[in-house]
Amino acid sequence: MGSGQPRGRSGGRPTLEEVAVRAGVGRGTVSRVINGSPRVSEHTRAAVEEAVAELGYVPNTAARALAANRTDSIAVVVPEPESRFFSEPYFSDIIHGVGAALADTDMQLLLTFAGGDRERRSLAQYLSAHRVDGVLLVSVHADDPLPDLLEQLAIPAVISGRRSAEERLASVDSDNFEGAREAVGHLLARGRRTIATITGRLDVYGAQRRLDGYVDALTEAGHPPAADLTAHGDFTEDGGRRAMTALLARRPDLDAVFAGSDVMAAGARQVLREAGRRIPDDVALVGFDDSAIARHMDPPLTSVRQPIAEMGRTMTNVLLAEIADARPAAGGLARQQIVLPTELVCRESS
Repeated sequence: MGSGQPRGRSGGRPTLEEVAVRAGVGRGTVSRVINGSPRVSEHTRAAVEEAVAELGYVPNTAARALAANRTDSIAVVVPEPESRFFSEPYFSDIIHGVGAALADTDMQLLLTFAGGDRERRSLAQYLSAHRVDGVLLVSVHADDPLPDLLEQLAIPAVISGRRSAEERLASVDSDNFEGAREAVGHLLARGRRTIATITGRLDVYGAQRRLDGYVDALTEAGHPPAADLTAHGDFTEDGGRRAMTALLARRPDLDAVFAGSDVMAAGARQVLREAGRRIPDDVALVGFDDSAIARHMDPPLTSVRQPIAEMGRTMTNVLLAEIADARPAAGGLARQQIVLPTELVCRESS
């Protein structure tokens, strides 16, 4: 009885060499077609694909990866507690972009959290065994040891947002500085003059850049910000509530708030309402991210849109290029530092 499996001339599964003979091309050309290389003419591609179909050739991806010292997998590492990952739309949008970029590849995606020392140690052991081809680091703090570990292990890595202006690893970020400048400029144009800000954690470089943009916009307009108009949050709703409470206690005369994230803006809105402040009549409110939270707030929130899903796609494409080129092994080469533009989306809150 036949097994129904395609057979090559050798009686076993069809081989790459047999596909090459059938198509009238070299073995390397077949490999390029199977791996999606653009360096093949349409005529040749059609001939190889026809031979593959006739013979029923199935690429052995596991053997291919082993021969190339590859695992055909990448890790998305989030150095945050799981609770934050599932409560903030930023993370799901990043993952959506990563998934879109991987859709036409054979790469598998591993999602892991490293919010505490124990998780970091476990992850370090896993990465040291080179069980992934590359890593996407999302939401990295300035003192996080993981980027340095990846450099030491020569594992290709891309960060969502630089740790500092001197970032050594490849990174993809939105223009936090200009986004904040535009938000504050919008409030100034609406006649607001006592403009407060709620920052994210300042050990996150993007949060620091948003604060820098706030300061720059006010200074340029001739209204240098007072120290008591800045309150530090942590990108959480509760952090936004605490910061807004402190701001109202210090500066009850404030007439606008620029929050470093939509989630913190939502917390600030609750406090303003409880204090009897109307939005935007008494206090205008602007957030950052333009997440679903912004659209569903009452009133809908003016927010700086950062292309988060595009950031995820771009990070992944940069990482796949580094994996293919094995650039980290060379050491000391300048990595890509990509900054994507933001856009202010005006709604009823301002």
